[in-house]
Order: sequence, then C-alpha cells, then structure tokens
Amino acid sequence: MTEPEEPKVRTLDARSLRGLAHPLRIQLLVALRRHGPATASMLAERLGESSGATSYHLRQLAAHGFVEDAPERGKGRERWWQAADDGVRFDETLRRDPDPSVRGAAAVFMHEVSNVHTQELATWLGNPSDWSVEWDRASDLSDFTLRLTPELAEELIEKMHDLVQSYASLPSLSEDTPDAETVRVHTHVFPSPTH
Repeated sequence: MTEPEEPKVRTLDARSLRGLAHPLRIQLLVALRRHGPATASMLAERLGESSGATSYHLRQLAAHGFVEDAPERGKGRERWWQAADDGVRFDETLRRDPDPSVRGAAAVFMHEVSNVHTQELATWLGNPSDWSVEWDRASDLSDFTLRLTPELAEELIEKMHDLVQSYASLPSLSEDTPDAETVRVHTHVFPSPTH
C-alpha cells in the first residue's frame, strides 16, 4: 500500500495575493481543484460567466503561478487548464501589511473564502434528498462558544487541523468504494464581541 502524497500547498505573499484576490479567480481556482482540468469555455458554463472573462482571469492566474496548462488534455486550439497546487496558506500578517493595497487584497481574499464556505453549506442544506439517511447522520452543522486566550485558540486550531489531516492521510478510497464521498470540512475560529 502506498502512502498518500502530501498536498502541495502554497503560502501566499503580497504579490501572489494580489494576483488571486478577485472573486472570479478564486471561483476558477476552486473549480479546477475540485473538478479537475477544464477549458475556459467549460468553466464559463459551470460558473455562469462569459468565456472571455474566464479566459482572461485564467491567464492572470497563470501569470501568478496558480494554474498551468494541462497539455495531455488539449487537442488543437483547445487550451486546458489545471490547478498548479492543492491549496493555499494565508499568512495572517498580510491583513496588517503597511501597504493598503495588500490589506485590501487580503480582505477580498478572506471575504471570498467565506463566500465559498457559505455557498457550499447552502448547497448541502438546499439538496437534502440528494443524500442518503446515513450521510444525513454523518453531516454536522455545529457551533461552540469558548473563552480562550490567543495562545489557546492557536492550540485549538492546530489540534483541529492535525485531526482533519489524520483522515486525509488514510489510504485513499477509490471511486468504487461504496458510500465514499468527497467531504468538505470548514473550520472558523475568531473572537466574538461579548457586548
């Protein structure tokens, strides 16, 4: 049995953040990561955009190293794109960068990530008949309120990430595995005003 590959995760810096911080670019990157290689026209249809817009933003993502050609897919003039990595890591210092354009790009990026989470959750809630009773029981929508210091909040985040990664490192389940589905796990840890 072979060990699963470590996910290829890229840490965002100020330059790459500016290249990604656009709603359509984030949607394109999410679509390529989730559904695999696609053409600008396929992505336009999936996202309800024009192929001119998707083509332009794919080229911008490529210029910043987020997407690349998928040459084994292309035939003739048809250009296929694929994600260049499995995910990004957001450096929190970008939210406090002295350059207002970097702070603005960080705000756009964080807002769009929260939009993706909200859309995924709404899609799941809006389509209960698509899933079995077993998947209904195996789904969760919970929230907790804790009183923590920043150090304890960081410790909690690290432990949650480690737990999730322990499932990601299990031998991958094939497409033929009964009842196996792709599962999305969202975590949000943030301070909340008490007044």
